[in-house]
Amino acid sequence: MYSVYIVRCSDGTLYVGHTKNPKTREKEHNEGYGARYTAMRRPVRLIYTEALQSLEAAVRRERQLKRWSPAKKEALVAGDLHVLKRLSKRRS
Repeated sequence: MYSVYIVRCSDGTLYVGHTKNPKTREKEHNEGYGARYTAMRRPVRLIYTEALQSLEAAVRRERQLKRWSPAKKEALVAGDLHVLKRLSKRRS
């Protein structure tokens, strides 16, 4: 089982990644291992996880979430489907 996760960095920004163990990965980020982005924005706090069946599915979902705006990620974390749907509509 794999997970996609979102952590909130000390500067308020969000970082998206994938892992087998989100809690361990949060600890690694806070110890300065892994992403250079989070190493410079410690401490980080795990705020969202989503379980997926395979590594391939986790990587696909991570790439999708990384393309989302911060507002859309915040709506996902908050579980606000109304805002998430509104932000997902394509603008003409």
